Amino acid sequence: MPKFRDDVINHAVTWVEVHRDTKKLAFKLMDKGPWKGVIALTRGGLVPAAIIARELNIFVVDTLCISTYEEQVMGTLNVLKIPERAAAEEGEGWLLIDDLVDTGTTAKEARRILPKAHFATVYAKPKGRPLVDTCVSEVSQETWVYFPWDTEPQYVMPIAHGPRKA
Repeated sequence: MPKFRDDVINHAVTWVEVHRDTKKLAFKLMDKGPWKGVIALTRGGLVPAAIIARELNIFVVDTLCISTYEEQVMGTLNVLKIPERAAAEEGEGWLLIDDLVDTGTTAKEARRILPKAHFATVYAKPKGRPLVDTCVSEVSQETWVYFPWDTEPQYVMPIAHGPRKA
């Protein structure tokens, strides 16, 4: 289970919530195409991109691989892989999908690489929201969203069996 930080509001989303919210995103994107393909901003965008590709009947899927986080700590920005075909077209006609835009650091780099792509995220925080064309839900900057691919269920002791608090 992840280490929860004291300085943020922790919110875990379930597979059902991610699927539901990503389908809402697909509905918002349906009439904005046609699309040449989907680009998942990895790693968080992989699952939403797969759902979007399925729902919009898109068969061309690629990745833009950028790393910035180590656990919950912002690290050095590293571009690990660029989607060559989409980059050659500056992203025009392509959907760029991520799970969440946070501070905008990754989003700014993605926009630099694919300036004409339509950038869509399932969730958005205020600092990064201006960089996104379409999103489903906005969350506070202080919220840390735990996605189901970053967590695993574990047994929790019943309240009656634990230490009592006054």
